[in-house]
Amino acid sequence: MTTTGEFRPHRVAVLALDGLLPFELGIPHRIFGRPRDARGRHLYEVLTCSVRPPGLVETDADFAVCIPHGPELLATADTVIVPASYERGPLYDEGRLTDELADALARIRPGTRLASICTGVYVLAAAGCLDGRPATTHWADAERFQRLFPKVRVDPDVLFIDDGDVLTSAGVAAGIDLCLHMVRRDFGTAVANDVARRTVVPPHRDGGQAQYIHRPVPDPQLATTTAARAWALGRLHEPIQLRDLAEQEAMSVRTFTRRFREEVGVSPGQWLTQQRVERARHLLESTDLSMDQVARESGFGTAQSMRQHLQAALGVTPTAYRRTFRTAGGGAERNGGVGTLR
Repeated sequence: MTTTGEFRPHRVAVLALDGLLPFELGIPHRIFGRPRDARGRHLYEVLTCSVRPPGLVETDADFAVCIPHGPELLATADTVIVPASYERGPLYDEGRLTDELADALARIRPGTRLASICTGVYVLAAAGCLDGRPATTHWADAERFQRLFPKVRVDPDVLFIDDGDVLTSAGVAAGIDLCLHMVRRDFGTAVANDVARRTVVPPHRDGGQAQYIHRPVPDPQLATTTAARAWALGRLHEPIQLRDLAEQEAMSVRTFTRRFREEVGVSPGQWLTQQRVERARHLLESTDLSMDQVARESGFGTAQSMRQHLQAALGVTPTAYRRTFRTAGGGAERNGGVGTLR
């Protein structure tokens, strides 16, 4: 929505560099191309550009892609996303921008939100956007990235990091998690969950979840924790103990805890809190229940407990969250991103 009240979708510019990975290039278009408001209007406009005039950009596969926009598009974006690419050169070997890339990035307006998928983080780091800030990338590349950019606080263990105006993610599927997180941040849980359902992916994986599982993947012939999770989701408003979950799978608490972490990547307690936060978000967005009622229905018991958990998970109070995301239409008016290319 513009200041005059005229509807304008949030413009996402995807910067395609030589050597790009086609999968990562498609993630923003798939995720941001889905959300619509109550009148059926697209909430985002997703466009792809290159650092050169429109034309072919090489991929890491046996085909090139035709990019329809040049770097001038960056000057009109509310969010700029840099997907992964495997082109070797000054950026990846020395940690510095080429003149061509530096000129393109200089077009980005102050106040533009920046995001990277996997090795796209090299672009943001070389531009100085991550100095003194937390960031992540694919775990296999994190050590080399840290050596090249010692001023960046690299966390190799998480799926993505939201540092307000700059967001970074690990590789491949973590880019989906990051984009869904941005939709959720912009327009609320209901919109993001609808996109996830249509894309057939989990609606929410917390950014702090581990990138990879240290233990071997469990034998599919062994019992899993799926039934226990389904049982818990239907009883989030009730007190749930670890032994209750283990009993659903006829396992000891120790075995269940180990198996759960192998499958989900977090402990049962962390997972349960994540689900209750999601439940509270949904109720705050879609109902007029009081804070005490939302707290009880989501399993936090008291409004104070819910406030503490939402503040820790989202950085806002339940009241502020409801005010921002009470309806998808309300979220749709939050047009434009935050942040600055520094």
